[in-house]
Amino acid sequence: MKPPVAFNHNAVVVSENYERIDGRFARRSAAISLSLGLTRRDERGKADVSAKVWGSGGEPWSGPSEELPLHRILDLSLLICRSLAHFREAYKYEHLYDPQRPVIDRIGLQGNAMTVAINTDNVGIHEDLKLFSQALNDNDELIGERLRALSKILKDMGY
Repeated sequence: MKPPVAFNHNAVVVSENYERIDGRFARRSAAISLSLGLTRRDERGKADVSAKVWGSGGEPWSGPSEELPLHRILDLSLLICRSLAHFREAYKYEHLYDPQRPVIDRIGLQGNAMTVAINTDNVGIHEDLKLFSQALNDNDELIGERLRALSKILKDMGY
């Protein structure tokens, strides 16, 4: 199932059909899709990148204090990392992705796969991709610092 397109969160990178791989909730999950997208465009055209878990029935999950199972947080982390890797090389494409191949990756989980793809259902995807890429660049130092800290912890844990 696809995330809705008429909300403040403009989905740019999506993992659809997430209910199939949602940890112990797989095949009966209310979480139907994960996305990375844009929020709060300011007067200069700048936007923030955010993550969203979309619930069943096409309605967004509400509230800033939404509880997330740990595996779902890790799945969002996979989505973030794979998207960051894509955008490091996205300059090679005229529209920051290959329209003939919008799927960035399929990450094997629990005998299935989490698809990471550009949200081609977003009617403003070309402009949103530019803003998304710029927002990632603008926040590169903050994101990089956290990724380095996470990498060190994972290495210390033996991963």
